[in-house]
Amino acid sequence: MPKQSADNYLAKEEWRERRSSHRLVVLLFAITALSTSVVHIYFNSFGLISELRFAAIHFGTFGFLCALVYPLREKNADQTPWILFDVMIGFVALFCGLYFLFNDVAYWDRGGKMTDMDWWVAFTSVAVALELLRRTMGIFIPILILIALSYAAFWGEHIDGIFRFPGISFEELLARSYFVDLGLFGDIAQISMTYVFMFVMFGSFLVKSGAAEFIIDLSRAMARRAIGGSGMVAVMGSALMGSISGAAVANIVTTGVVTIPLMKKSGYKPTFAAGVETAASTGGALLPPIMGAGAFIMASYTQISYLTIAAMALLPAILYFASVMFYVRMEAIRLNLTEFEDDGARSLSQVLREGGVTLLPIVLLVALLVYGFSATYAAAASIVATVVCSWLSRKHRMGVKDIYEAIIQGARNAVPTSILLCSIGLLIGVLGTTGFGPTFSLMIIEWAGGNLIIMLGLITLVSLVLGMGLPVTAAYIVLATISAPSLADLITTNNVVDILVAGNVPVEVTMLFQLVDPEIGAKIAAGLTTDQAYDMISALPIEMRAALRPMMLDEEILMASLLSAHMILFWVSQDSNVTPPVCLPAFVAAAIAKSPPMRTGFAAFRMCKGLYIIPLLFAYTPLLGGDWNEMFIVFGPALVGIHALTAAMSGVVETRIGWIARLVVASFGAVLLWPMPLEYKLVPMVLYLAYVVYDWLRRRRLADLQAGSGNPADVVG
Repeated sequence: MPKQSADNYLAKEEWRERRSSHRLVVLLFAITALSTSVVHIYFNSFGLISELRFAAIHFGTFGFLCALVYPLREKNADQTPWILFDVMIGFVALFCGLYFLFNDVAYWDRGGKMTDMDWWVAFTSVAVALELLRRTMGIFIPILILIALSYAAFWGEHIDGIFRFPGISFEELLARSYFVDLGLFGDIAQISMTYVFMFVMFGSFLVKSGAAEFIIDLSRAMARRAIGGSGMVAVMGSALMGSISGAAVANIVTTGVVTIPLMKKSGYKPTFAAGVETAASTGGALLPPIMGAGAFIMASYTQISYLTIAAMALLPAILYFASVMFYVRMEAIRLNLTEFEDDGARSLSQVLREGGVTLLPIVLLVALLVYGFSATYAAAASIVATVVCSWLSRKHRMGVKDIYEAIIQGARNAVPTSILLCSIGLLIGVLGTTGFGPTFSLMIIEWAGGNLIIMLGLITLVSLVLGMGLPVTAAYIVLATISAPSLADLITTNNVVDILVAGNVPVEVTMLFQLVDPEIGAKIAAGLTTDQAYDMISALPIEMRAALRPMMLDEEILMASLLSAHMILFWVSQDSNVTPPVCLPAFVAAAIAKSPPMRTGFAAFRMCKGLYIIPLLFAYTPLLGGDWNEMFIVFGPALVGIHALTAAMSGVVETRIGWIARLVVASFGAVLLWPMPLEYKLVPMVLYLAYVVYDWLRRRRLADLQAGSGNPADVVG
C-alpha cells in the first residue's frame, strides 16, 4: 500500500505535468493566473472591496485554475475532450464566484431569502468545491465535509446524547455555505486570499531568484567538514527552504533530490537518508518567518499578531531541528562516518558573496513586520525587493520572463491550499453552527478529568487519527476548532490554583462564588489547600471557568495560554507527515532514496520525537509566554535534555553506550526537560555536559590511536 501511494503520487505529478503542458491549458492558465495575481495583489495592497466579495473572487478564479491543472481523470489528462470538460467545470466555478458579486446585496434585501437561481448556484458551488477538493487532497476530506453537512441538515436530530442537533433546513444550510461568512467565503478563505496567497507568491519569487540553490549551497558550505555533514546539509537546507514553502512534500522534491543522494554517497543507509529529509522538511512549517499557512490561521484564531507568533516560534523550532541534527550526528558516529568532507561544497565566504543578496528580501520582510506594516503589505514589498535584489546577483537576474514564470508558478503553488481553505470553511461552519466543537471540547475535558497531561495525550491521539486523512493545515484547523478553548483553559488552571491558595482572589470573584454557592465562598475566604483548589476548579463548568479567567489572570497570561494551546495543536498536527501507515512526505522521500516506504515512515517518525516532547514545554513552562530571559532559562536546559534523550534512543553520545548507560542518560534528559526551577537543573546539566565533553575527548583519543596504529577496527564500538 505505501509503495503504491508513493508511486501513485509521482504518477499523478507526471500526469499533471502532461496536462499543464497542453497548449490550451498553458494559454488559459497563463491568462487566468496573471489576471488573478494582479487582482489579488491589488486588493491586498489597496482594499476597495468587501472581504466576502474578495473571497468569492478568490474561490472562482482558483477554482478555474484548479480545474485546469488537476484533471478529473489523470490517465486522460492530455486528451482534448477531457480537457474541455475540465475547462467547463472551471468556468462553472468561476461563474459561482462571480455570481456572488452581483447578488449578495439582493439576498440581504430580501431578508435572507434565496431565489431559485440562488439555490442552484449555492448548491453547485458546494458540489464544485468538494469535487475540486477531491482532486487536490483526496477523497477523505470531501466525505468528512459531506458527513458534517448532512449532520446539520438531516440526521443530527435523530441521534441521542450530547451531540443531538435539532437541525436546520437544507436551504438554510446552503445559504450559510454561500451567502454568509460561515462557509466557502468565511474567515478561513479570507486567510487564503490574503496572507497565504501573498506569501506563497513571495516564496515563488524567492525560488526563481535563486533562493533554493543558495540555501543548498549555504548548507553545504556550513557543514562540509562536520560529522554527519551530509545529513546536516539536509536538515539546514530543508529547514530554510521549508520556512519559505511551508509544505513538506514540496520541500522534499526541491531539496531532497540533492540531499538524499548526498547522504547515501557519504555512507548513510537509504532509509535513514529519506527519514532525515522527511523529518527536516516536516519541521519547515515550524520555523519563522513564514511557517506556511498555519501561522496566519493561528493569528486569525487567536487575534495575536503574526509577528508575535513568529517570534515566539523561533526557540521551539531551534529545539526541533537540534533534535534532528543530534540524531544525524549520533548515527554518523555509530556508523563510523566521522571523516566527512564535501568536495563539491564551496567556501562559506564565496557562497555569501555570490548569493547573499538573496536573503535581503527576507530581512526586509521581517523589518517591515517589526515596524508595524501589515503582513500583506510586507509580502508585496518583499516581492518587489526580490526582483530588485536579483539584479545585484551574478547568477539569477530576473527579467520579464522570470517574473512571468514566478507569477505562474506562484499561482499554481497556491491552488491546492486555496481550494482546501475555501472548502474546509464548510466544515468549520458546521462545527460552529451545530455547537459540535464546544461539545467535543467539553467531552475531552470530561475524559481527561481536568488532568492536562491526559488531555494532551487524548489530543495527540485525535491528531493521529485526523492525520491519516487530513493534510497538516486541515488537521490543525479542525483540532483548533474543537479543542483549543478547553486546552487553553487547562493550561491556566495552575495559575488560577496559585491565586486561590495564596488568597489573592479579587473581591468580585469571591462575590461571584458566594452567589453561586455560599459554601464555596466561605472556603475561599478561609483559605484553600492546593488539592482543594484543584478539586473546586475541576468541578466548575467550563463556561464559568472561562468567565473567571479574565477576572483572575493578567492579559499576558491569557494570551500566553491561548498561544500555547494553539501552538501545541499546530505542532502535533504535523505528525500526519511522518506517521505510518499514511505519511505521503515519507513515501515521496522513499521514492527518491529507493528505500522501503513503510520503514522510511517509521525512521522519520523516530526522528520527529520533538513534535511530542517540545509541546509539553508549551503547556508547563513559559517557553512561549514568558519574557526572553524566562524563555532562555527554559530553552538552555531543554536543549541539553533533548540531546540526552536522543543519545538514549540512538545508543550514542560521542561513543556507543550500553543499555544501562542509556537509562542513566534518559533520566538526565527527563530531569532537564521537567518543569521545575533552574537551580534544580544546574547540577544535572553540568554533569551531563561534562560527560559529553569527556566522551568527545575519548572518541578523539581513540581515533588518534587508530590512525597511528592503522587498525581498521571500529573504535567507537
